[in-house]
Amino acid sequence: MQGYNGLKYFLTIVALCTRTAYGLDRGTSWKAVAWTFSAMAALYGTYWDLVVDWGLLQRRSKNRWVAISFNKGGIKMQVLNVLLRFAWLQTVLDLSLSLHRETLIAIVASLEIIRRGIWNFFRLENEHLNNVGKFRAFKSVPLPFYNDEDEDRID
Repeated sequence: MQGYNGLKYFLTIVALCTRTAYGLDRGTSWKAVAWTFSAMAALYGTYWDLVVDWGLLQRRSKNRWVAISFNKGGIKMQVLNVLLRFAWLQTVLDLSLSLHRETLIAIVASLEIIRRGIWNFFRLENEHLNNVGKFRAFKSVPLPFYNDEDEDRID
């Protein structure tokens, strides 16, 4: 599982490197390579968000629809997360939005912060449901050392 998660980050790094190379040399070959790796990273990241991090569409999950069904606006927020994950493709596609390139990058970076907030909400909800369902929630965690009060109780 960790290798597949590592693949997600590897694709993102390769996409970033190819987008940087395309930014330095505006050739069509770099654009194709940058677009391909950016799309692959976005698709794989979207799959990872939905299936692994949020637990949606997993056959064995008891809570596979919970993130959608129990939250008002849950579907809208998840669709927004997917759309914002693909917002970085704008840096490769060069759609004319009459914005300065650095302004566009700042806007897309701000949207990424919002996307990560949405992702975090559903990730924490999924983790909470899985922990509570398996009775892994504790009020306190025993510490591996004793303090003076513990020694008094032992004697």
